Amino acid sequence: MANEPLTYVLEDSIAVVTMDDGKANALSVAMIDALLAALDRAEGEAKAMVLAGRPERFCAGFDLRVMMSGPEQAKALLARGSELLLRLYDATIPLVIACTGHALAGGALVVLTGDHRIGARGEFKLGLNEVSIGLPVPVLAMELARDRLVKTELHRATMLAQIYAPDDALRAGYLDEVVTADQVVARAKTEAVRLGGFAKQAFRATKIRLRRATIDFIRASLESDMKSIVMPG
Repeated sequence: MANEPLTYVLEDSIAVVTMDDGKANALSVAMIDALLAALDRAEGEAKAMVLAGRPERFCAGFDLRVMMSGPEQAKALLARGSELLLRLYDATIPLVIACTGHALAGGALVVLTGDHRIGARGEFKLGLNEVSIGLPVPVLAMELARDRLVKTELHRATMLAQIYAPDDALRAGYLDEVVTADQVVARAKTEAVRLGGFAKQAFRATKIRLRRATIDFIRASLESDMKSIVMPG
């Protein structure tokens, strides 16, 4: 994957995908396409996948340059990004997130798609900040948050645009565990090996039972939700 904003390495049947665009790891068209290609490859050859960012930067969410360039461009990027998020959430192999740093808006949603989510302890911010920048929280984001976050945090995390430090994100449900920054990727690999050792059919069937209703609702709502989005400005 030369010239891509990420690297893909197969380590003993575990696909380790690391986002690094040299900046904030925004969900640009190039990043989204590269992630979809990496997931396709991992599903074809790996037992599990680790998705990490570069140190201190996991993912900054959708590329603001595109989002602010016009409503049609923004909706096109959101539609492509929504497909990525649903594919990650419905991955046919276990997906372990190594949240190496900041994860805001779409970046926080990438975190929420994981089967196990490990965060780096540090001065990092995680959360859905859409309302604070003049955007409604999309149905997809609301449903992922509803599925993964502690119920009592859902209002604060969405309508109040609460941003969390890693340990607070653990309590809220964004993360399953928090470790030191130098251990986050290694811990994610260990967890990926464990999950990858499960019987594939049993894991897949259970994920379908657990998530299918949410995925079907999101897909049924996507078109109307996109039409309702009005960009600020």
